[in-house]
Amino acid sequence: MSRIAPPLILLLLLILQGGVSLLIPASISEAGLIIVIHSVFLFLLLLVMFYDLEDTYYALFFAILSGLLIDIVYTSIIGVYMFSYAIITYFFHGMRKLLHANFYVALILMIIGVGLVDSLLYFIYQFIGVTNMGIADYLSHRLMPTLFVNLLVFLIFYLIFKRKLVKWSNDRFDPKRSTN
Repeated sequence: MSRIAPPLILLLLLILQGGVSLLIPASISEAGLIIVIHSVFLFLLLLVMFYDLEDTYYALFFAILSGLLIDIVYTSIIGVYMFSYAIITYFFHGMRKLLHANFYVALILMIIGVGLVDSLLYFIYQFIGVTNMGIADYLSHRLMPTLFVNLLVFLIFYLIFKRKLVKWSNDRFDPKRSTN
């Protein structure tokens, strides 16, 4: 279970990510707000903090793979999500060595991570001409609502997955418990 559960959860989140956006009330988009739910990235951050060890890079592998799948399924440009998810996941994997894995650190890393990923996506799309939204509009109409909604999703994910990821990590990587 410790080997198959994280990729299956990521696949399920990837499938649901497109459908969940349809649940956002129309009044929010009519008000000019854009909300992007980064559920796959939130789970990747939890993988970095509570599943990966310092010398394993499963979260990075899953970031590259899930980013590529998001690019193929949901966007018309291949590599943008793959690059963004991979670079931020790698950065946080390195930061993990300096920080303790607890709720407050996870919360701060989530806010910084979603902010960095969403901003990186915005700047890449701005650079290649896909979007023409100004930076002030981006900050007020997309980044702030996105951070708020992703904070709520992260709190739910943390409660559901934190203990399971720690258990799966211990089952997989603890040499005393290994059957191999």
